Amino acid sequence: MSSTAAVILAAGQGKRMKSALPKVLHRCAGAPLIAYVLDAVAAAGIDEVVIVIGTGASLVREALGDGYRYALQEQQLGTGDAVAKALPQLSASCRDLLVLCGDTPLLTPGSLTRLLAARRGEHGARTGRDGSTGPGAAGAAAACVLTSIFDDPAGYGRIVRDDTGLVAAIVEDGDATPEQREIREINTGTYAFDRVALESALSHLQPDNRQGEYYLTDVIGLLRQDGRAVAAVTAPPAETAGINSRRDLAAAERIFRQRECERLMDAGVTIIDPAATYIDHGVEVGRDTVIYPFCFLEGQTRVGADCLVGPGTRLIDTSLGSGVTVQSSLLVESSAGDGCQIGPFAYLRPGTALAEGVKVGDFVELKQTQVGPGSKIPHLSYIGDTTIGAGVNVGAGTITCNYDGVSKHRTSIGDGAFIGSNTNLVAPVSVGSGAVTGAGSTITRDVPEDALAVERSRQTVVANWRQRKGRKEENGHVRKPEEA
Repeated sequence: MSSTAAVILAAGQGKRMKSALPKVLHRCAGAPLIAYVLDAVAAAGIDEVVIVIGTGASLVREALGDGYRYALQEQQLGTGDAVAKALPQLSASCRDLLVLCGDTPLLTPGSLTRLLAARRGEHGARTGRDGSTGPGAAGAAAACVLTSIFDDPAGYGRIVRDDTGLVAAIVEDGDATPEQREIREINTGTYAFDRVALESALSHLQPDNRQGEYYLTDVIGLLRQDGRAVAAVTAPPAETAGINSRRDLAAAERIFRQRECERLMDAGVTIIDPAATYIDHGVEVGRDTVIYPFCFLEGQTRVGADCLVGPGTRLIDTSLGSGVTVQSSLLVESSAGDGCQIGPFAYLRPGTALAEGVKVGDFVELKQTQVGPGSKIPHLSYIGDTTIGAGVNVGAGTITCNYDGVSKHRTSIGDGAFIGSNTNLVAPVSVGSGAVTGAGSTITRDVPEDALAVERSRQTVVANWRQRKGRKEENGHVRKPEEA
């Protein structure tokens, strides 16, 4: 669609969100609202996009980057003014113009494609009052409006149709007559325009309303006054709802989560309870993986085939190989190779990478640590800034003392080493391949390959201490154990 462009309106403040963040940047299922609109536009085959920014303009540009054109609406003078600001940014080849709001993340590419087809008058693209599909009036229309049928249309502009089924006008809720308020077909704020017709109508817009703003909806009436046809396409309410409040955001989130779960289940993933599973947009999961309830898969997470995830697991920007088991654990910006076993109650912090066949057990925390194939850290350990070789066993209660109060230091553990329980490894320190540390040791110096390192104070045994502890003193007072 080289002759088609999209203008996305993202200049509004979103007062009902009660937030310092521009409304279009609020996140839903892991991505900003406007990102979904951009994705739908791209999937509909439109690669020329102009984003109208205003409130929080610098934040929006920073979030979306330099891959788009931007038009600045410094004063909030209405949607008609916003579109007028965008027109100079369009290429000369643009003939069809799609106008959408940046807070309608549930729109699908299919609806946008139908909207454009209806504007061009293609057979079967338009819909009547009841949403049924059928041919519209002959020839292209000057505009096409995306509409929905709402059970409760209060607050929305109503679609008034003529006897032929074309749109006669869009009447705002506050200006509607009692009869017009009974109309359940509403304006969604998404349009397809013939560019030349739109430019002509915008030049005649007047701010004749309580807000003193230039309404894009008034363009529809101007086009009809000029004898031009305005068509309509109806889409489901679940797809067209805008986000105006935190409640709306939560409702959209539920729809997105359901969509993501259905997408993965259709691809061969078992999700035990989709209603209690939270998967971000774009997360990838391999076939025959099972996801238990109360799991969160967020950001750029990738999960391989035949994995078991959960219950109660959170994966953030994490990559899992095939056949991995993760139970009741938190993994952040980490990776695990094929066949790893993690948890329950493990915490893998950013920069952690497990090779294949690694076991990380209960109450283990890893940070900036690389673990070689087949190594085990079964339980109750903190390992930070460490490189662990293959086939290493790290005993319970092991701690790498990686921070000296000023700088972080690394620990290196060679292949096949055995770290005894309750060992403190004071970095920087290296334990050679095949070396062993005795349980309870504090290792402050490098341990050569195949050596045994034991660092303990001499054990002292006091005979009959129990009896001596309770012995009467000269004044006749018997000391209790806690007084000793």
